Amino acid sequence: MENLNVYAVRLLTQKEYFAPGHRSCQGCAEALAVRLIAKALGRNAIVVQATGCMEIVASPLPFTSWEVPWIHVAFETAASVASGIEAGLKALMRKGRLPKKRVTVLGMGGDGATNDIGIMALSGALERGHDFVYICTDNEAYMNTGIQRSSGTPFGASTTTSPAGRVIPGQITWKKNMAAIAAAHNIPYVATACPSYPLDLVDKVKKAAGTKGPAYVHILSVCPTGWRSPTEMSIRLGRLAAETGVFPLYEIVNGRYRLTIDFPKLRPIRDYFKYQGRFRHLTDEMTEQIEERVHREYQALKDKCQ
Repeated sequence: MENLNVYAVRLLTQKEYFAPGHRSCQGCAEALAVRLIAKALGRNAIVVQATGCMEIVASPLPFTSWEVPWIHVAFETAASVASGIEAGLKALMRKGRLPKKRVTVLGMGGDGATNDIGIMALSGALERGHDFVYICTDNEAYMNTGIQRSSGTPFGASTTTSPAGRVIPGQITWKKNMAAIAAAHNIPYVATACPSYPLDLVDKVKKAAGTKGPAYVHILSVCPTGWRSPTEMSIRLGRLAAETGVFPLYEIVNGRYRLTIDFPKLRPIRDYFKYQGRFRHLTDEMTEQIEERVHREYQALKDKCQ
C-alpha cells in the first residue's frame, strides 16, 4: 500500500496552481486543502471564491497566489456567480466564440459562506443542475473575522460568540450536515474529504470535476488559531476527526453511499478533543453525550453504505 501511495503522489502535477507565498496562518490545513484542490483541477479551471480566510490570505492587492482565472465574490454569491459563469461558457461555446472543451467551474467558500450566508444560492444552483463543482472548506467557525460561531461549529465548542461559561457551555446546537443537505438535491456526486488524507481528497475532487452536473465536496480544514491547537498537530487532528467518527470520509455517487476510509473500531473522542483548547471546558458527561451521538450517526452512515 505504501508503494501505491508513493506512485499516486508522483502522478500529481508538480505545478502549483495555488502558489506558495500566501499569508495563511502557521499550520493552516485549509491552505493545504486548497493547494491539493488546485492540483487536482489543473489549468482548465475557473475559481469563484467567497469572502473568507483563503480569499484574504491569497489576494492582498497587488499580489495573488492563484495561477488560474479567479474571482472574489461576496459571502453569499459564490454558487450563483459560478452558475452564471457555467451558463456563459456554454453559450459562448455553442456560438463558436470559445473552443469546445471541458472547463471546470469551481465555487468555493468556508462553512459560513456555505452553511449560512450562501446556502440559498447554493441550493438554487444545485436544484437547477448547473455543471459545476462547489467545495466547502470547513474550519468550523467564522475564523477570518474573529472566530465567531457558525452552523458548522460543533456542539460544545467555545468561540467568541458561543463562549463557554457557567450557564451555557459553548456552542449549544449540533453541526449542520451540509453534505446531507447537498445530497437531498439528488445531485450526481457528493463527498467529504480532509487534507490529512491527501490522495482521498484529490481523488474526490477529480471525480467531482469529471461529473456531468452539480458536484459538492465538503472538506474539513483544521484551524490552529480558532481551534486553539498546536500548529504541528493539524494533520494529526484531521486524522483523529476521521478515526473518532467526528468527520467520516465518504462519497455518494448517484445516490449510492460508500465509506472511502473506514475503521474496525472508532477511537475515543477524547483523543480528538484533548489537543483543542475550544473543548477544554467539556465535562465527562458532555463528552460522553457527544460521543454517543457521533457513534449513532456513524452507524447510520455505515448502514446506508451496505
